[in-house]
Amino acid sequence: MRTRPQHVVAGLKEKILSGELGPGAKLPSEAELIAEYAVSRTVVREAVSRLQAEGLVETFQGRGSFVLAVPEPSSFTLETSAIRSHHDVLAMVDFRIGVETEAAALAAARVTPASAAPISDAMADFVAAGHAGAVEADFAFHRAIAAATDNRFYVDLLDSLGPMMIMLPRTRLGEEYTMTDATHVQRVQREHENIAAAVLAGDVETARAAMRLHLGNTRRRLSS
Repeated sequence: MRTRPQHVVAGLKEKILSGELGPGAKLPSEAELIAEYAVSRTVVREAVSRLQAEGLVETFQGRGSFVLAVPEPSSFTLETSAIRSHHDVLAMVDFRIGVETEAAALAAARVTPASAAPISDAMADFVAAGHAGAVEADFAFHRAIAAATDNRFYVDLLDSLGPMMIMLPRTRLGEEYTMTDATHVQRVQREHENIAAAVLAGDVETARAAMRLHLGNTRRRLSS
């Protein structure tokens, strides 16, 4: 249920986004908005403040509030070719920790039989892939977790990063931690298995912790 300020904001946003109030147009006066929406002056001022915070209007003392041009929508892209240095790779892992840790938790909270199957399949493919197809299989696993959140923005983000989000850290790890190292392979597989088990069990906190541990270990290995 909308609060009164939200009701006013929604009404004005609809007029702005539809073009009824175009860029440069002056918002109705406080008195007009009070009459139109049957609210108090305080409510009107809060609504206008929220529109300002969203970058839709600008207020000038003594002149009123004016509609700003609505920014063109843009899709998020991250050019992995721009990630060149070791510092860049560490920064990308930090970014993934922030995003994918919560994605795993959300996936555990929302997992369904339909979203569980791709996770299980991706886990099986990752184990079977070995060194030859490990990058693609690893990426497919992380993407399946993202898809289980039922939030397309997680999937869009991982798709923008692509398999290079897996390849770049591995390239930087060097010979000591290559996927041909049996001990390392088993350790990473266990980390993935722990994530999958927690998500499939619907265990939110364990899923969050397992993903953080996995990516944190990747970062630690990169830093050593």
